[in-house]
Amino acid sequence: MTGQSIESYLATHDFFSELDERSKKFLADSAVVRELNAGDVLFRQGESADKFYLLRSGEVSVQVPALMGPALQIQKLREDQILGWSWLIPPYRWNFQALALEDAVVLEFDGSIILARCEQDPSFGYQLLKLFAALMSERLDAARQKMMDQWDPPGFA
Repeated sequence: MTGQSIESYLATHDFFSELDERSKKFLADSAVVRELNAGDVLFRQGESADKFYLLRSGEVSVQVPALMGPALQIQKLREDQILGWSWLIPPYRWNFQALALEDAVVLEFDGSIILARCEQDPSFGYQLLKLFAALMSERLDAARQKMMDQWDPPGFA
């Protein structure tokens, strides 16, 4: 996927639809294609976060790691879904972990460059924050629901 095709792809992606063309071009220029093999860990909870991802193909599991035993899967993400918001909010640490369930291709966005632009251009930063706030809400709600499904003590409403 070339820089031009990344730009064309972002121009038609629903998540970025409210951004102007200049902002989409900047984001496209801040992205690279990354290939993942099944079993690759994209990021781990607690590690420094300075990127976000857009899944182009494959399947990625968003998880909460357990102290012992398997991680709790929160969501399975597929093509065209955004992954990662921790790069935008201090202390810039991943709140979940992500694991490729199958071979996948992602667009990897350089959050450091994008965050610097947010600081320089508050209008761009505010637009991006609104988009990612909706993503945060969705991801945290999925985590809450999944944990409640897993922990269902008798008499708990």
